[in-house]
Amino acid sequence: MARIAAVGEVMVELSPYPTAQEETREIKALSFAGDTYNTSVYMARLGLQTDYVTRLGDDPYSDQIIQRMQEESIGTGMITRVPGRAPGLYIIRNTPDGEREFFYWRGEAPARELFSDPNDSVQLYQQLQAFDAVYLSGITLAIMSEAARSSLFDALKNLRQKGVKIVFDSNYRPRLWSEAKQAQKAMRTMLTLTDIALLTLDDEQLLWGDGSVEGCKKRCAEVPELVLKRGAEETILIVDGHESRVPVPKVDNVVDTTGAGDTFNAGYLAARLEGASPEDSAANGTRCARIVIQHRGGVIEKALFEQHLDR
Repeated sequence: MARIAAVGEVMVELSPYPTAQEETREIKALSFAGDTYNTSVYMARLGLQTDYVTRLGDDPYSDQIIQRMQEESIGTGMITRVPGRAPGLYIIRNTPDGEREFFYWRGEAPARELFSDPNDSVQLYQQLQAFDAVYLSGITLAIMSEAARSSLFDALKNLRQKGVKIVFDSNYRPRLWSEAKQAQKAMRTMLTLTDIALLTLDDEQLLWGDGSVEGCKKRCAEVPELVLKRGAEETILIVDGHESRVPVPKVDNVVDTTGAGDTFNAGYLAARLEGASPEDSAANGTRCARIVIQHRGGVIEKALFEQHLDR
C-alpha cells in the first residue's frame, strides 16, 4: 500500500449551525478544517495510508484534532505539540446573498513555524524518506517564513532525488501573502520540485492574471504530471507531454462547494498512487468531489461519504 504524508495546517472552524435560519443568530458549530487536512481525511477514507505533518498546541482543541485524525486512521507521529500554544481559528459567516465570508485568527498558530527549527527540519526530512509521496499546498507555503520555505524546498528537492513523489496544489489565497510577487516566486520554485501538480484554473487566473490552459502549461513545463481542475468543465490532464480530457458529469443538487478541490485531490491520489491511469484517477477524483458538494461542509460525516461512495 502506498504511503503519503500531507504537510499543512489544521484550524478550528466555527460555522453557522445548519438549522439556524436567521443570519444574525450567533449559534455556531465547531469543527476542524484546512485544505491539506481535508484531503488527508478523504485519502485515509479511500484506503491510502496517510500521515499528517503539522504543529499544534497543548490545548484541548489540539487534543481534539489529534483524536479526530486518529479516528480517521490518519497517522499523527509527525505532529509536534508546542506547550502554551493553540491552533488557528476561523469563523464562517453567511452573507445575505448566500455566499460565505471567512474571518481568520491564525497569526500565533504553531503551524506557522513548520520547518523553522533546523533540528526539527532534519528530523522531518528523515521521517519523510519512508513515504512514497509528500503532499502540500500553496497555503502550506504561505504560512511559513521565507527561511522556513527555503528549508522546506531543500528537503523536497532531496526527497525527490530519493524517489519520493512531490504533489502540489497551488491553492492561492491572496490574504496570506504580502504581495502577489512573493507568492509567484514561491510557486515558481515549488513547481520545479513537483511531480504531480493539481491546479485550479480559477487560482491560476487570480495569481498570474492568466487562467488560460496554454499559460498554465507554460508555467508548468517542468512538471511531469499536470492536472487542471476547472469546476464543472472537463478536467485536463497533461502527463509527460500527452494531453487528455476527462468529463465532469453535471450535478443538479449542489449544496456547498467547500472542499470540492481538496476532495478531488484525495480521489485522484488514492487511485493514482495505487497504479491507476491518470484518466481513471481523475474520474475517481470527480466522483468523490460530487459526493461532497451535495452536502454541507468540506468534510462530511464518514458514514455519509462511504454510503454515497458505494452507490
